[in-house]
Amino acid sequence: MNSVDVVAGLIVQEGLLLVCQRKEGGAFPLKWEFPGGKVESDEGHEDALCRELMEELGIRADKLSEIFRHTHKYSDAFVVNLRFYRVHSFTGVLRNRAFQNLAWAGIDKLATFDFLDGDLPLVDLLLSASGRELLT
Repeated sequence: MNSVDVVAGLIVQEGLLLVCQRKEGGAFPLKWEFPGGKVESDEGHEDALCRELMEELGIRADKLSEIFRHTHKYSDAFVVNLRFYRVHSFTGVLRNRAFQNLAWAGIDKLATFDFLDGDLPLVDLLLSASGRELLT
């Protein structure tokens, strides 16, 4: 079974969380996710997230902390090992370089987005009282 390591960043500004919609023509079209991507074989998880945030949003993450991880099986042949990081600060001007749409959402609104299945356990956690503390 193929396994891939994926990292994603949770960016909060003024109490709102950045969520990103995948492009219509790609894999999992128009699904929502947190910014990030695959870890290359020659890089660490945090380095991969910093690279992805620069490629997708044009920002340089300054401080990260891992807040959640889990494994999601998309099919009998495809497993994703996900690590989610809180992005405490960044430099640069955040711009959409890779997505159909970006949105800033209150935690209580996350359930209204059609997230990737692999992100749903984190979304459920964030909607809980203890999960909200992860973003403060």
